[in-house]
Amino acid sequence: MATDTLDSIAKKCGCSVSTVSRVLSGKAHSYRISEKTEKRVLEEAGRANYQPSQIAKSLRLGKTDTIGLLIPSIDDTFFSSITSVIIREARKHGYKVVSAETQEDERNELEGLSTLMASNVDGIIAIPSGEKSSVYEDVKRRGIPTVMLDRYYEDIHDIDVVSTDNYQAARMAVDHLVSMGHRRIGCVQGNSDTVTSRVRARGYRDAMKSHGLEASIMLKGSEFSIESSYDSTRDMLSDNCPPTAILALSNKILLGAIRSIQEKGLRVPEDISILSFDDNSLFNFLSPKITCIAQPVHEMGLKAVETLIAKIKGETETSRMFLSPSLVIRESVKRI
Repeated sequence: MATDTLDSIAKKCGCSVSTVSRVLSGKAHSYRISEKTEKRVLEEAGRANYQPSQIAKSLRLGKTDTIGLLIPSIDDTFFSSITSVIIREARKHGYKVVSAETQEDERNELEGLSTLMASNVDGIIAIPSGEKSSVYEDVKRRGIPTVMLDRYYEDIHDIDVVSTDNYQAARMAVDHLVSMGHRRIGCVQGNSDTVTSRVRARGYRDAMKSHGLEASIMLKGSEFSIESSYDSTRDMLSDNCPPTAILALSNKILLGAIRSIQEKGLRVPEDISILSFDDNSLFNFLSPKITCIAQPVHEMGLKAVETLIAKIKGETETSRMFLSPSLVIRESVKRI
């Protein structure tokens, strides 16, 4: 369609298709095309409502104004919230966002990266799922600007990172539970292959030790899933000395823990307290309302987009940014 339009404009203006193409590409001056011809071509293009091919434009300029986003799961409220922020902020800068979902599978992650690279995205914001940083070797080799968001690899130092201070967040959670009189505090973690789960678990263990509660450490769980959390919580509640409070290291883990608590016939917070990672607007509608550690979701998405665009423009050096979490006190933690 675009070629037919160019040919039509060229015939009406009495010049070649290449001349029309050069004028519409803003190169009339470079090719010494007269102002009279340039004006005639532009006027005719306006009458024809000519729209240049986006693909051709991208090839000419070497950019697509598109950001690739790699996310573990769109049905996870934390990831869906941060995706919304990224799309909104990218649009403000004139960028579109194309996404790929990995479903917490390293093979899907590798395939998603390949798809994004094949789409010639200008840069990638990635929330890794796999254990191996080698998945990103091809991205680095091609020099594609990349920012790792929330999760990252501790052995990669030449890719930008925007995350929460998860270690401090876990310590903050334990400190609050201890201040409410709890000593037997169980912790249900996610996939230990992800740095967020490892760092949060380390923060939990160190906080328990700092309060002299090393003997009471109860750390279970292997996935960021409702099913794994349900099983881990059930095991904790079946212990001879069960916890009086549980720290859930994600929203999905919280849901599995609550289901297990309810099936045991226990009430929150009367019989057992619970504190979750990640805030959610629905927490105010649950009974009881859930006390949680809130990650700065909006700031994380904003900083990831700003950092990536700066990298695309070649304006910044590699950095690691760890943002401060906050404690949101509601009703699910009882003083004992």
